[in-house]
Amino acid sequence: MTARAKTIQILLPAGDPRGIRIAEITTRIVQVIEVPRSLLADFLAMPESTQVALYFLVGETEDGSEDTVYVGQTGDLRARLAAHNKEKDFWERALVLISRTNSLTQTHALFLEWYCIQSIRAAKRFRDENATSGSRPFTPAPLEADCLEIYETGQALVSTLGFPMFDAVAGAVSGPAREEVFYCKRRGADGRGLFTPEGFVVLAGSRGPREITPSMANTSDGRMRDPLFESGVLKVDGDEVVFTRDHLFKTPSGAAYVLIGASANGWIEWKSKSGQTLDALKRQKVSA
Repeated sequence: MTARAKTIQILLPAGDPRGIRIAEITTRIVQVIEVPRSLLADFLAMPESTQVALYFLVGETEDGSEDTVYVGQTGDLRARLAAHNKEKDFWERALVLISRTNSLTQTHALFLEWYCIQSIRAAKRFRDENATSGSRPFTPAPLEADCLEIYETGQALVSTLGFPMFDAVAGAVSGPAREEVFYCKRRGADGRGLFTPEGFVVLAGSRGPREITPSMANTSDGRMRDPLFESGVLKVDGDEVVFTRDHLFKTPSGAAYVLIGASANGWIEWKSKSGQTLDALKRQKVSA
C-alpha cells in the first residue's frame, strides 16, 4: 500500500519539548501521550489518565545496546502505571494510547495488546518484556476492524515520537530504493545492505570474517560486535560471523566495522552492483 501524507499535531502541555507530549493525527480520535517517568505524577493528575488505555513502557538494556518495551492494557490506568513505577526498573518513558472521545473499550484494548506484541516481535527492533503474548482474544469483526484502524494510527504516532517499535529496520525503504542493494566484499566478507532514512541496514545472511584485526582488538569499534552476539543478531559459523536478521546501524561505517572486523570508511566500502561507492551515489550527487 502506498503511504499517504499525514498531518500530525504534537501538543506540549507544559511547553517543554522534553516533557509530556500529546500526539494525534488531526482527523482521527486516537492520541498517544508520551510521559517521562519523572513526570508520571503529573500525567496521573491529568483527566486523560482515567481512561481505558493501551500503554507501552520503553527503555533500554543495562548496556544500552537494545531497546526494550513492555505492552499492557488497563481500565484503571492510574493504578496500573503507579504499580509499574514501583515494580519495574527498566522503563524510562510511558506511551499511552487513548481515545479523545473516551470510546476505547476493554475489548479494543485486549485485542490491541495482543496484536501489538505480535507486531513488535515480528519487527525485531525492540525486545519485549512481556512473558507471553497470550492467545488471540475473541473480537467481533466490526470491533476488530476498529482495532486495526486504531493500530495504524498508533503505529504512526509512536514512530513519530521516536519509538519505531512496530517498523522492521528495512521497512522505511520501498519501491526502487528497496532494490538498491549495496555490497561489501573486503577481507572476504559477503555483505549486503540498504541505505535508509534512519541509517544503514545490514541484511540477514551477510557474512564477515570471525577474526578482527589486531589494531581493532582493544578499541570501542572492536567491541561493537559484543552486544550483537549477546542479542543473537550475530552468530559464529566456523571462521565467519553471520547476521541472523536485518540490523540497523547509525552509519555506513559502523556497519562496515562490524561486518569486516577492521577499520573502514563505510561510504567507500559499500558499493552498488556496478561498483559505484555509496559516497558517489548518495553524497557526491547531492548539490546545492
